[in-house]
Amino acid sequence: MLETVELGLDKLSKAEYKPIHDELVERLVVLQQEARASGVGLVVLFEGWNGAGKGSRISDLLYNLDARATSVHVTPDLDIEEARMFATHYEGVSGYYPLMQEFWQALGPRGDITFFDRGWYSKALQHMLYVEFGEAAEDLTSAKLKQGSGAAAVGDYLSSVESFERQLVDDGYVVVKFFLHVSKDAQCKRLTRLYDDPETRWRVSKKKLKSVENYKQSYKLYDRLLEGSDFSFSPWVLVNGEDKRRANLDIAATLIGALEVALGRTKDPAAEKAAERAQANSGGAFEQGDPRARSADEAQAVFAAAEREAEAASKLAPIVSRFEIASDIPHLDEVDHTLVLEEDEYRRLLKHEQKRLAALEQRMYLSRIPLVVMYEGWDAAGKGGAIKRVAQALDARAYTIFTSPAPTKPELAHPHLWRYWTRLPKAGHVGIYDRSWYGRVLVERVEGFASATEWSRAYDEINEFERELTKWGAILVKFWVDVCPDEQLARFEAREADPAKRWKITEEDWRNREKYPQYRAAVEDMFRLTSTRDAPWTVLESDDKRFARVKSLQVINEALTERLREK
Repeated sequence: MLETVELGLDKLSKAEYKPIHDELVERLVVLQQEARASGVGLVVLFEGWNGAGKGSRISDLLYNLDARATSVHVTPDLDIEEARMFATHYEGVSGYYPLMQEFWQALGPRGDITFFDRGWYSKALQHMLYVEFGEAAEDLTSAKLKQGSGAAAVGDYLSSVESFERQLVDDGYVVVKFFLHVSKDAQCKRLTRLYDDPETRWRVSKKKLKSVENYKQSYKLYDRLLEGSDFSFSPWVLVNGEDKRRANLDIAATLIGALEVALGRTKDPAAEKAAERAQANSGGAFEQGDPRARSADEAQAVFAAAEREAEAASKLAPIVSRFEIASDIPHLDEVDHTLVLEEDEYRRLLKHEQKRLAALEQRMYLSRIPLVVMYEGWDAAGKGGAIKRVAQALDARAYTIFTSPAPTKPELAHPHLWRYWTRLPKAGHVGIYDRSWYGRVLVERVEGFASATEWSRAYDEINEFERELTKWGAILVKFWVDVCPDEQLARFEAREADPAKRWKITEEDWRNREKYPQYRAAVEDMFRLTSTRDAPWTVLESDDKRFARVKSLQVINEALTERLREK
């Protein structure tokens, strides 16, 4: 691809440049405000050679744009000590956080412009080169490349960046990727000039200056990378970086074109509707239409309508997954609701498994293995009780419990997985999720907080997210906490009768019971499409809470034991 960039052109004069530039900037400023009002997010990535002017091109843009709706993320070089530490001591874990977490963290909301001065491609290549050569590269050009090296590693990292970019585009962002290209001579002159000036020498190390010697080899790897990541939804824009004025015009014109295309699409204000509906949570006195006030005939009619809606919704779910699904997918009609653990046996096993978990957690910490434990399930199924018994066995400094209440306005202005990408445990620590990213295909599907398009594509998005966690090195344990409808009803009534527990029961819980067929269909689709080989579902039979609590600990302990045995 790089051969298509025409280098060596005569530079534009200021007289030629200024009127065109001013006109483009004026249009871009207007489009920024229109995009902000319409909720169109713009992600602008600058990659390219050392000395190609990435930072200067961003600065020229920011000078004219509304600073209230822009942000810049400068991707740091790979932390050499961290990379060496994990490569030497923590086999199977790639760092304190997954590769893409940094870029999800930096992502601005829809309506804003997020600039990345270098980004996921530079970081992925630095990781790849460190693994291959045993040293951290300041830039691709500083690596001691071998002929034809890195093809397999590049392909592995591209799956991560492709998922990231596609999810952004699907969620209403425009992703524009610039690669600033310069010749070897131009790069050498720029780096030498910066190095020779005492005031700018800090920007160019001797290693970076020497990297020009690897230009030919680096060119081949850059070209392979660009071709492999020139996605239809986020193509590369190659820019001649040798003439800053020409580059500024090309960049501004490209952003204008991208925003005009995006603003030409109609946008459903589903986020605002979802916020209002998600925040609605009545309590206190019974309302008109409360399910407990329905006659038997009315209740039967509501239930029948829910069954029809469940059947219709299931037809919108994908037929198959493109991910490798586990052979033993759970099914709700196969759950054994008779499993019971007697009190004495429960106390003995609970103490044993908690002691076992405490010991395993110490080894897990020393091995820097991240543990992600997630609980989904029916209302009043016993998720909180199971979580409490797990947390009780852990060092309080080693775990964080993440809940999933109604999303906030900032969360609604980002992709649905953003709030989970930004809530991950550090390597060696435990993240416990009381409900999770599966809300998109459960409550948001059933209650209409997400459109059919949004929740139907979420199965693959979730699988991609979990694939990134396991590639990072995390142990991922997913529990569905199950109770039969009769036991759930008994727990609801017990909560209402107990003043100390009445806060746990809301009108929403009662209304959700009437939507049991819809939730059941959603759960079955969730099992079918997300119980992957690397992240399978485990059912906790919780009609007897004691049984579920002990099984939860046993499953976590077995997962930890198996991983530690591999090391």
